[in-house]
Amino acid sequence: MEEAVADCVAALGTVTDRDWGKVRAGRLEWDCRETAAHIADDLIAYAGRLAGRSTAGHLPFTISLDEDTDNAGVLKTIEATGALLAAAIRTTPRAVRAFHSYPFRHANREGFAAMGVAEVLLHTHDIAEGTGITYEPPAELASFVLTRIFPQVRPGPTPWQTLLWATGRGALPGREPVTGWKWSNNPLLHSERLVLEGVTPATAAGLSLAGDGGYEWAGGAAADGTREGAGIMVRQYEEGVFHPEWGMYVLVRRDDDRAVGAMGFHGVPDGEGRVEIGYDLVAGARGHGYATEALRTLSAWALARDGVRTVAAVVERENAPSRKVLARAGFTEAGEEEGRVCYELRR
Repeated sequence: MEEAVADCVAALGTVTDRDWGKVRAGRLEWDCRETAAHIADDLIAYAGRLAGRSTAGHLPFTISLDEDTDNAGVLKTIEATGALLAAAIRTTPRAVRAFHSYPFRHANREGFAAMGVAEVLLHTHDIAEGTGITYEPPAELASFVLTRIFPQVRPGPTPWQTLLWATGRGALPGREPVTGWKWSNNPLLHSERLVLEGVTPATAAGLSLAGDGGYEWAGGAAADGTREGAGIMVRQYEEGVFHPEWGMYVLVRRDDDRAVGAMGFHGVPDGEGRVEIGYDLVAGARGHGYATEALRTLSAWALARDGVRTVAAVVERENAPSRKVLARAGFTEAGEEEGRVCYELRR
């Protein structure tokens, strides 16, 4: 957040002598001054929601610049509001969610960081385009945004070009122009003792490379099956077939915020409304009913979606613990092939 704001101020600081109020900001309907004020307004709004733990809706305040504020003053306001958001991100616990309207009506601190960075990068681009200067932020900033809140966007030649294309501000070879877009924070589901947190491409990448994915794991590390599933998700992202709701969910205990395993879908439902599910727990968390609880929650969520008729799981015949989990969750045997048993739960 701080790097994005510093980059914005450095770029726009070269054109503070222009009349921003008379120049349209790129493809926007706003002029450059309105766009700069909008950056500051979004940053303070995000900071307020995180700091206030707001979950019900938008906070009833906005920022207003004094009429005699010059362009340098506008940039100082962006610096100040960016610092407030950065401070809110640093001091907000990992598990906290605050309100954002789309698509799930909540976001965590990393989501707000990505949204804040997106606002700064994209609108700095708009103002730069309007004032006729060249602007390109560090690639890692654009990548941060893409892998947190644009999970459905297939990576392109560079993160910045891809982000501009994904938000209707540029072209990419071989891809149709974007005329409407929205970002997507990760989904969240609740059960009695667990929170099922949807995995972003950034989290999947970390887990697949033996990292912790941003979680404190019971037992110290994620299970091998979780890392394998994360690797599959990384490949889905790279191929442009990553769907946040139909991906992997990390299972986090409510009482201590420790991750105990992962559960997720192998992909979106097929043409017959069938979707396959898989799961894995760290060794120390097994035998406590967490897998059964999460499986009931996630399969019920899936079957409530339009067009979904069957949730399936395939396990080895000799894997008695996993078969018991499926039975307790209401699944029944639907067939067997080469020692692997298919279980199904139907609507």
